Amino acid sequence: MLHFENDYLQGAHPAILQALMASNEENLPGYGADAYGAKLQDRLREILACSQAQVRLVAGGTQANALVIDMLLDDTEGVLAPDTGHVAVHEAGAIEHSRHKVITIPAQAGKLDASLARTYLENFYADETHPHMVFPGMIYISQPTEYGGLYSKAELEALAKLCQDYQIPLFVDGARLIYGLASPQNDVSLADLAQLADVFYIGGTKVGLLLGEALVFTKNNLPKRFDTLIKQRGALLAKGRVLSVQFEALFKDRLYLDIAQDNARHSQRLTQILHQTGFEFYLDSPTNQQFICLSKDQYDQLKEQVGMSYFGLDDKGQVVARLATAWFTTDADLDQLENLLRSL
Repeated sequence: MLHFENDYLQGAHPAILQALMASNEENLPGYGADAYGAKLQDRLREILACSQAQVRLVAGGTQANALVIDMLLDDTEGVLAPDTGHVAVHEAGAIEHSRHKVITIPAQAGKLDASLARTYLENFYADETHPHMVFPGMIYISQPTEYGGLYSKAELEALAKLCQDYQIPLFVDGARLIYGLASPQNDVSLADLAQLADVFYIGGTKVGLLLGEALVFTKNNLPKRFDTLIKQRGALLAKGRVLSVQFEALFKDRLYLDIAQDNARHSQRLTQILHQTGFEFYLDSPTNQQFICLSKDQYDQLKEQVGMSYFGLDDKGQVVARLATAWFTTDADLDQLENLLRSL
């Protein structure tokens, strides 16, 4: 069985495990007060070219999304997101559970278009009954998107300008951000993102860490008593070292870039294999997720030998299946996949 169903199937990158083992017998303070966390904050401030960056670590993406959205919105506000966005589709109502509505706008190839978002905001405030409605208090996007697409720097600048005009924060979900960095179509650096977003996070769970996401507040805008609120929401680890040691290792000696570049090579080869073996693509993705259209029979046959993720049906009734590369994908995996697909 070949496994391309997601990018978090395996445990951790060897270098991350080595860092955990090397620090295992150190006696460190708990709750994120250890020296590794302090070094990580300094290192990220340098990489991001953002001296005001404030970094906090949580275990998973749902925690990151729910915490940020809840803490930055007041009780009258909701979050504006593309209708394919993770918070709108795959968070099991976590955002709504915190009493905040997810206000969706039709996505354009998985992205939130700044002009459509501006039209929504203009129409909202032009409506005389808007005091009776949920106020759009934040814009949420993912980089890369749920469909593997990338926002260009110009697109992010347009969204940032919109948020400035309406005095609302721009929040970027970066669960797969590191994979996007090395894509041939990417023109957004971590420093660019730190300048344009009010808060974003760098995902670790999908790029070689056992678990963990690094929240970055970029404008000295950490919510009041945020650390207390993290604990109140059940998201504060007593052994915070489990997160800080991993992230410090990820950004030490450019490991994150090595992972990004290695995955970009494998992702490009996966795309070539799928093209050369005649599969129809649902849309263009320049990152580690590729989406193909299959008949139900094709899907049932192929999934017996290749791990894939079901992503719904296209407008022809075909199954949209996702294949993903990750830090653990090998050339041998891709060789076997190519041979299998050619034999079919």
